[in-house]
Amino acid sequence: MKTFARWLLAAGMMFAGLSHLFWARREFQAQVPDLVTDVLPIDKDGVVVASGAVEIMLGAALIVLPTERRRVGSLLAAFFIAIFPGNLAQAMDRRPAFGLDSDAARLTRLLFQPLLVAWALLATRD
Repeated sequence: MKTFARWLLAAGMMFAGLSHLFWARREFQAQVPDLVTDVLPIDKDGVVVASGAVEIMLGAALIVLPTERRRVGSLLAAFFIAIFPGNLAQAMDRRPAFGLDSDAARLTRLLFQPLLVAWALLATRD
């Protein structure tokens, strides 16, 4: 079951990463908090491209680095925590990206973030 959970997580991460780079770039840009681009020397598109690349690498690492899966799982959990402010900004600013066009939908998404963290940790532990 953990193997299936890992592969599903890996596939989801790679799919999400590809969507950052190709078909959903504008939606992801809407999630980048202004504070990020105020503090870092990068624009919102750069943040989206970088996070998409990280998602692809983490997803691939879950598959091709089986002896490092615990470490990759920890990195993935940290990544999910790091992107939480973007999801929070989307909710607070009421941005309707990804069909999240109501406060209830955006709040539901926020509540699922801890589940992603748990999934990354539990699926990569023996």
